[in-house]
Amino acid sequence: MIQSPLQILQQYWKYNSFKPLQKEIIDSVLEGNDVFALLPTGGGKSICFQVPVMIKDGICIVISPLIALMQDQVQHLQEKGIKAIALPSGIKYTELDTLLDNCIYGNYKFLYLSPERLQQDIVQERLKQMNINLIAVDEAHCISQWGNDFRPSYKKIKILREIHPAVPIIGLTASATSKVVDDIIQELDLFQPKKFKKSFFRANLGYHVEEVLDKNYKIIQILNKNPGSSIIYVRNRKSAVEISDFLNNSGVTAAFYHGGVDSKDKTKRFHQWLSNETRVMVATNAFGMGIDKPNVRTVIHYNIPESLESYFQEVGRAGRDGVTSFGFLLKNENDIHRLNNQFIKVLPDADAVKLVYRKLCNYFQISYGEGQQSIHDFNFNKFCKTYELNTLITYNALQFLDRFGVIRFTQRFTKKSTLHVLTTGNQILNFLSNNTQYETAIKAILRTYSGIFDEEVNINISLIASKINKPEEEIISALNKLKDAELIEFNHKLSDAEIIFLVPREDDHTINRIKHHLQEQNASKIDKVKAMISFTENDTICKSRQLLLYFGEQETNDCGICSFCISKKNENLISDIEEIQRDIIRLLREKNLSSRDLITQLEYPEHLTLEILREMNEHQIIKINHDNNYQLV
Repeated sequence: MIQSPLQILQQYWKYNSFKPLQKEIIDSVLEGNDVFALLPTGGGKSICFQVPVMIKDGICIVISPLIALMQDQVQHLQEKGIKAIALPSGIKYTELDTLLDNCIYGNYKFLYLSPERLQQDIVQERLKQMNINLIAVDEAHCISQWGNDFRPSYKKIKILREIHPAVPIIGLTASATSKVVDDIIQELDLFQPKKFKKSFFRANLGYHVEEVLDKNYKIIQILNKNPGSSIIYVRNRKSAVEISDFLNNSGVTAAFYHGGVDSKDKTKRFHQWLSNETRVMVATNAFGMGIDKPNVRTVIHYNIPESLESYFQEVGRAGRDGVTSFGFLLKNENDIHRLNNQFIKVLPDADAVKLVYRKLCNYFQISYGEGQQSIHDFNFNKFCKTYELNTLITYNALQFLDRFGVIRFTQRFTKKSTLHVLTTGNQILNFLSNNTQYETAIKAILRTYSGIFDEEVNINISLIASKINKPEEEIISALNKLKDAELIEFNHKLSDAEIIFLVPREDDHTINRIKHHLQEQNASKIDKVKAMISFTENDTICKSRQLLLYFGEQETNDCGICSFCISKKNENLISDIEEIQRDIIRLLREKNLSSRDLITQLEYPEHLTLEILREMNEHQIIKINHDNNYQLV
């Protein structure tokens, strides 16, 4: 007897009802339609394709951009007794062969693939033999060059349409403008798709943009005022480590998460955060897709993101259980300047892309008209130093060349140089006393990586070289000398990336063919940054309404809980500035206080309190003493 979608939901997911639009999407999939679903973070996208697959005969192919996300979903399905497989990178051909056979003959319901894995001949051949009932493309915005996370490999997903032209496709995403939606539908070749779009409005989520002098102090204030689990998003790995250390030293349990953390540590830290053993995860945007923790109370952005799409996805990880939660975006006067420097000034123009491409061909000695399908190990930093190229512009140029099929630029974040000291510090010092030419390099490493006496650790040779102003070759030579003396284990990787030339070298002609894409892409990125800046600076409209308007929703109301709405309420409540002045004088009669102390004890808006303090100081009602505290005159 065929079960209904609700029976499947109850049996496997233990829910008694669907979230808004889930049932309508599932019914449309069961009718055999191509479907596009735009459901904000927390809207339950996975259930929209997983439930109908359990009703139909056959297997569902799920295209997903992240290995960790795939493995997480597979694990959840397996825990429910549903047969699912993911094909991660690094598995041997024989194992891949067996797993694909299992999908054909083993009654599996889900096969999770990365778009890169989909390009393998063996995978395509076996897909032809499978009884596929649905193709689900998760994070579908990755296929659009106008999307915030465009991935060139997503362009190749249409091969599934060629292999199984009659199988319905469902594309799902959590954030897309109308332009991106149209692009997704075209790129996935959806036939007369049924479109489902849930409002982006989150009644329980307050968006707060706060201008602050001391971001670290503000974080502690936010966490003290809002108990519960939190995510803090930062721009780079260094900040993730520093803020995590700051929080732990302040008595708040925190861990950091970024692309350089090895997978074992990532998994451990993630599960400690999921189980509330760790309260705060300080992360770069490497920590994102597929997070399913319902009770995140605050998401704090330490820096301004590069787009409203990124911001909306990241802040949307708060309050997925429906309980009132907050997103805090902290800014100061330097942030706009930094945003322009990091995302606008480093956009390569056509001349920059041509220069990087020409230098890349020369670097690998590719002759004109040759090089197609040649593969090369690539040390990005060394390449930039060789030709004195700006690293960020060069990186963006290589990404562009990858996106539009000139090269394949693959980064190997997991392949690092590693070091483990096998002896005591005294023996190392004895060695250096007889080999003084290596002393500077080795001592710099010992001071930078304290854990190398206990275990094998990743080391950044470029970092050490820049610290002591020596060539990388000199560092490597010193470490190899210690290795020969059997004092250390040293495993050095000569490259941090791989370059595959996909087309023959034709210099300007190669770039001129795709130059218009570069101009369009740069213009799109500039528009996104401008929209993000406008969101942070516009204090005349509800923050929720600003976001909804950006994503195409015209009929909107004030949310009542964002920074604008609360400020408006406070202004209505505070009819007399003298009331705040009286409260300040009352507190200062008891003892001298800093501006931080006053802001904490007075529950008025921070910007208003600071403005009144400035005015009272100018009018000599109060003054700042030698301890940098306010006191009555």
